[in-house]
Amino acid sequence: MALTRKGAARRRSRNNALERPEYGWIWKPLLALLVIYLVVCLGLGIWWSRTPASFDVEQAVVEQRGASSGSTAARGAVTTAALMTLVETLLEKPGGYLRNDLAPPGLWLDNMPAWELGVLSQARRLARSLPAMEQTSAPQLQTVKARLMTDSRDWLYPGTEKHLAQALDGLKDYLDSLGEGGDAAFGNQGQGLTAWLEAITGSLDELGRRLTASIGSRDELRDLNIDTEALPARTPWYRVDDVFFESRGQAWALMHLLEAVRRDQADVLASAGVSKRWEQLVAELQSSQRRLWSPLVLNGSGFGIFANHSLVLANYLVRARDLARQITTSLGEVTAVSAPTTSESPGSKAQPSENASEQPPIDTGDGSASAKGENAGQGAAGGEASAGKGDTPVETAGQGSGDSASEPNATSPSSPN
Repeated sequence: MALTRKGAARRRSRNNALERPEYGWIWKPLLALLVIYLVVCLGLGIWWSRTPASFDVEQAVVEQRGASSGSTAARGAVTTAALMTLVETLLEKPGGYLRNDLAPPGLWLDNMPAWELGVLSQARRLARSLPAMEQTSAPQLQTVKARLMTDSRDWLYPGTEKHLAQALDGLKDYLDSLGEGGDAAFGNQGQGLTAWLEAITGSLDELGRRLTASIGSRDELRDLNIDTEALPARTPWYRVDDVFFESRGQAWALMHLLEAVRRDQADVLASAGVSKRWEQLVAELQSSQRRLWSPLVLNGSGFGIFANHSLVLANYLVRARDLARQITTSLGEVTAVSAPTTSESPGSKAQPSENASEQPPIDTGDGSASAKGENAGQGAAGGEASAGKGDTPVETAGQGSGDSASEPNATSPSSPN
């Protein structure tokens, strides 16, 4: 009987093992896969957060014109090619365009998306000014402006990448027209240049305010010529890196665009006597792109152990703002004198320029677009832009890091993780 019971017990044990196998071993390979996934995401995040290198604007013309680079192009080719390269950089840098990512590792990053917003902001600003710089009607420029002004966080088809690619195609068509010996070309009197510089001055002033808003002691701002009463609310500590990297993105894009415009409008700048100051302006922006050795954007004070990276960057941008303001004033005086006077027929009225009255849609970062006018006199000669206004994308301090409160109405941010 004992043997029979032992045999029955063995049979039941075998049956139980077959019917209810133990899966306790499965968690080990699953855990290993999870660790590998996290390590890969971390590595990609670090790689994707590296700021792209600067480029030579003359070489950009050769690359963008391709087979046509051997022929002479009209005034404006260097600026157009530089703008094309900025848009290409957003699409083709490591990781591609990250601002609208819905999956890791792009979803976890905030510094590079903020940098992208900064570059896109300056690309939009120039795209809005190009029709005023062009001496003829160029329908491609209207297409470019419309595509760049879409929501930077669009991910549902057509996503932001699609809109950027369409803007790139429009710029390519316009660049080709500049080299065909037609009427397409920038005006030889610097048309539209002053208005663009005024917008730049306002954006640099706004960036300076946002950067200095992270500083606890207002006494540290006395050498920056910043009205502390007009500063926005203090930036939360978790948003400091976002504002820093958005500002770096705008400065990175702006230094290339200014260098390109200098090549296209060299005679205009020389006649206004601002060539030297223009070079100084570009040099200030280049200095703002020095390598950040710290893995974190620090917000120290005075002569303490830690640096204050926001304050250092604000110094460069405020000096650039002052130079841009001086250049705008000088150019405005020259263009006002050299502008051709035309007789008006009785009863005729001067038509306002397209850029002066236009209210382009503003990317609010939440999928909606609003309209906001850009005051032509704001910034350069009209004083300093108030915080949160102007066409500079600004992200409100209360929003999360990837969430630019408004790309021309909010405050955005970021840094390599």
